[in-house]
Amino acid sequence: MRIDLEEGRTKKILTEEYGLGKSTNSIWQKQRREECKTKPRLKEQLGMYEENKRLRRKLAEKEKENGFLKKAAAFFVKEIE
Repeated sequence: MRIDLEEGRTKKILTEEYGLGKSTNSIWQKQRREECKTKPRLKEQLGMYEENKRLRRKLAEKEKENGFLKKAAAFFVKEIE
């Protein structure tokens, strides 16, 4: 399915949201990946989607780290005062 690649949604979320069976979702994703391998334009898109997915994960990780650092800084400010 293209939506999981473009928006980075998980199989579980898509299965629940669209009321699909797990196997249906997996089959559609496998078909899309196979289609992307044979068509150059789609292959390029797949690469961009996967890069986007990787960058979203990395951003989420950095945001989590940033949140932790903000809490730690606030804690140390209280300790100093």
